[in-house]
Amino acid sequence: MESVAKKDLTELKRIEKLSSAFTLSDMEIFIFPELFYPLVLANIMSPLIWEWRKDPWFQDIEKKSFIYKVNRIKQFIIQNYVFNLDLSTWGLTSKPREIDRFKLFFDIDLLKQSNALFGYEGDKYYFDIDIRKHFGLDKYNSDIIPYWKTETIEAMNAFRHKDNYSTGAGECVSLSALYAAAMFVVGKIPLDKIFLIATPLHSQNFITEKEGLLTNNRRIVTKNMWFNGTSLSVKARRALENERVTIVSHISGYIHTLYNEATINKESYNHFSKKLREFLVTDLTDIIFINFLRFKGKYKKLFQYKCDCGGKDLYIPVEKIFEYEHTSKYSAAPDTRELLMEEIEGDEFHLSPLQGMILLNDFEKILKTCKDLKETEKEVIKIAGQIPEETIHEMFDEISSFICTIPRLPATEKNYVSTRVPHISTENTREQIVEIIKDLSSESELALLTLYVYRQMDLIDWQPFIKACIERNPVCFSDLNGISLQEVYEIVSGMPDISIYDGTRLALPDEVWNFRRGDGIEKALLLADIILNKDSDAVVKIEISEKAVTLSYEGNRFNFNSAKNLRKSILISGNNYVVE
Repeated sequence: MESVAKKDLTELKRIEKLSSAFTLSDMEIFIFPELFYPLVLANIMSPLIWEWRKDPWFQDIEKKSFIYKVNRIKQFIIQNYVFNLDLSTWGLTSKPREIDRFKLFFDIDLLKQSNALFGYEGDKYYFDIDIRKHFGLDKYNSDIIPYWKTETIEAMNAFRHKDNYSTGAGECVSLSALYAAAMFVVGKIPLDKIFLIATPLHSQNFITEKEGLLTNNRRIVTKNMWFNGTSLSVKARRALENERVTIVSHISGYIHTLYNEATINKESYNHFSKKLREFLVTDLTDIIFINFLRFKGKYKKLFQYKCDCGGKDLYIPVEKIFEYEHTSKYSAAPDTRELLMEEIEGDEFHLSPLQGMILLNDFEKILKTCKDLKETEKEVIKIAGQIPEETIHEMFDEISSFICTIPRLPATEKNYVSTRVPHISTENTREQIVEIIKDLSSESELALLTLYVYRQMDLIDWQPFIKACIERNPVCFSDLNGISLQEVYEIVSGMPDISIYDGTRLALPDEVWNFRRGDGIEKALLLADIILNKDSDAVVKIEISEKAVTLSYEGNRFNFNSAKNLRKSILISGNNYVVE
């Protein structure tokens, strides 16, 4: 009996994982981290991203430097995609519903300790930002949480069909997967150098080229940018400063903070960890200190600057210098400071030193001679005058945090399991990559899951897809609730018979509804979703015969047209999905 139960549990987990490959919610990727990188590979398989290569924006990009390439890709993404975290896009679910889905094969207590939406209390940060209010969830009871499904490039592009959108869109996981695919396809950066990093509230990539590079939503962050103290770097630093890294995903596999088993190549993970830690650390120099003052503005008031004006010493508060920096092309950094000073009005300067302020000039001299922070702090205390020693100590504590972020990565001590992965080169064509993944799908879970995420319906089992359609597409149902079935049929039939996916690939009901278009198969599944959500005991049959699609329900027949050239018979009865 135990072996039967174990076998049943294994099958339940397999179906749930395969079904999750279509919806790819943040929760599903957290439970099944092996789904993370298939989204990157699915985007690499997509013809849409290969079209970018033909855009004049990327002309001769292969001849350019690494930084030129990533800046070009960044600007293209900024121009063509916006960040979207609207709760209404993919709908809401509930904690009890999600717990019920995963309780048989995941420790729910660990889930609550690790996921922000389940009451994660691992960081004071979440209390400070009031997590539910931050995401607009405060208007719902505490059990309600968002789906936050991850979009393929097709769904991201399809946002152009939604009201109030003039470009594509996506949430942070979607953008990180898009960036990774673009870096490979357009920038020709090997997948071995691209790592996806997930924290409880964010997703970003780290590229192990040269000093390293972070992609952050639509932006990129170099090491210099990480330490420049601007508002962009403040936002970029939040996740790694305040959150624990839950998943690192790579072409070789993944490592998860809660799972003892890891499939990522251990050497690759160690290399990534070393490069990331080096990226997040710098020395305290005069330039870095100015950046720190920009980052922590409250310490600007402690300093004044002495400058020579026609042989006369003049003094100015450092706060005032930063005010002028806002409207100048020059910064307060030492190399352009004198040019900035020339733009400052004369009446801003003082003839005598200002009381209770440290001379920045003296501080910068100390930085040149001292070897470490402790020694620097002691010397600064000597010139601090009336400024309390505790204030200087507090400032150096914050300087220490500014120049050294220690990422909380998954522990290296794991049981590393080697798995088969596709060997894909930047010199491969799209067609070659598609064939490599297809050919390996019987031996590699990564390749197989990629076909599911890609929705290659002529090569995969439909049952998990139907399960996802009926159980996790609440938006179309909530929007069309209260309307008769005939009216729903007329509304859906009136939409263009155009799928957002090419070939035999299929959209989910909420994608059809959000973007107001779909193939006949997709429309029939949307109608089935409406029926089953109104009546969980309903029996629905869908017959797909190349160009004709018929949905039968309680003696009624609803007909649609299809261009997918597929043949299937689908019977849905409650939670049973039979596909022949």
